[in-house]
Amino acid sequence: MSSTVDLSGAEWVKSSYSNGGGGGCVEWAPEIAAVSDLIPVRDSKDPDGPAILFRPAAWSSFVSAVREQTLPTR
Repeated sequence: MSSTVDLSGAEWVKSSYSNGGGGGCVEWAPEIAAVSDLIPVRDSKDPDGPAILFRPAAWSSFVSAVREQTLPTR
């Protein structure tokens, strides 16, 4: 499978975990995820910026690490 996905027509949905204070705004494109086996994620404050494409298992691991607060800090 190619990891090149056309996101130009994607409908982005803000995560329910995003806060309303202008920071931490994450969006994903569920329709693309349903047909490509890749989960596109982007920063909603930069809609013309890059998106990260996750495989489902990698996305699940990432979300678990965020929930458990086990991501490394700077």
